Amino acid sequence: MIHYILPVIGAFAMSTICGFIFIPVLLNFCKEKKLYDIPNQRKVHKCLIPRLGGIAFTPSMLLSFLIVTLIMSSEAQGQKLQVSTWTLGLLISLLLIYSVGIVDDLIGLNAKIKFAVQIIAASILPACGLYINNLYGLFGIYEIPFYIGAVLTVLLLVFVDNAMNLIDGIDGLSAGLSIIGLTGFLYIFFSTDLTAYCILIAGLVGVLIAYLRFNLFGNPEKNRKIFMGDAGSLTLGFIMGFLFVKSMMHNPHIMPLSSERIVLAYSLLIVPTFDVIRVIIHRIHYKKPIFDADKSHIHHKFMSLGMNQHQALIAILILQLGYIIFNLLLFHIGCNFTWILCIDIITYTLLHIFTTHRIQKAKK
Repeated sequence: MIHYILPVIGAFAMSTICGFIFIPVLLNFCKEKKLYDIPNQRKVHKCLIPRLGGIAFTPSMLLSFLIVTLIMSSEAQGQKLQVSTWTLGLLISLLLIYSVGIVDDLIGLNAKIKFAVQIIAASILPACGLYINNLYGLFGIYEIPFYIGAVLTVLLLVFVDNAMNLIDGIDGLSAGLSIIGLTGFLYIFFSTDLTAYCILIAGLVGVLIAYLRFNLFGNPEKNRKIFMGDAGSLTLGFIMGFLFVKSMMHNPHIMPLSSERIVLAYSLLIVPTFDVIRVIIHRIHYKKPIFDADKSHIHHKFMSLGMNQHQALIAILILQLGYIIFNLLLFHIGCNFTWILCIDIITYTLLHIFTTHRIQKAKK
């Protein structure tokens, strides 16, 4: 057991240290180049905040992953470090997403270009053999052919990527939801002895801890506060989507059929994915452009109830944890995946009807 835990702890510690080294450098760079997130009517913050914190995520994660795996390889007597096609595919896809995020943070990027790059990056994974091949009984469907699974994988990756990007509206929200999700995925992959994925996840969690130190508790007047920007939120979304697809891919030798695993993996993404679906439906209903920003996200609604940023953050994180526990309880009392999804949709809808009613009542 200790043989599996030490590399994970090492990756976490190394990435955390990298985060505390890289982020202050980014803060100084933003100050020198005057690269700030400008406040406006829709945004919550009221002063100029650097927006390049997410640039630290990918280097910290990959550096810690590389060092730990090289150490493990050197200690494995006579065994060479093997790089799978999936690993190369993920690396190329991740670097594409990361690069688009950086460009968007620095000079701005057309939404259509970002969307096109997301589709290209997502398409690389099915081309490398990683795709959803089983729905585990959702709506009575189990195994699905490659051409359906590949399309579903691309759509899901792009959807989750944008969901994590769009929910990044208050301090700590994307990072906090990601830490909860990544911890859940860490459990999934640790229980199936997929150590490499655990090391990668631990590396990302480590730098997120460092980021939260500056994002939640940094003083903007002393140039110690930073946002993750698109380089961060798009990276987080893509990795979360990748881990979900990997969890869904049935392999009898590595990832055997497990409905509980799928319920957990799905539950880890409920708040960001359900929120973006609800926002899109809201905009369509009121005949507003789907891609135009507004104040209809869950954090905006919670703040309209009188919560401050930190209170809204805690409430949403508790909601996410609540759904995870609730869904696992439903599974263990005999509910299948389809029923759990339907119950979640109903409860999430009722939550927003209730909050909307409270907001309207408070305005009268």
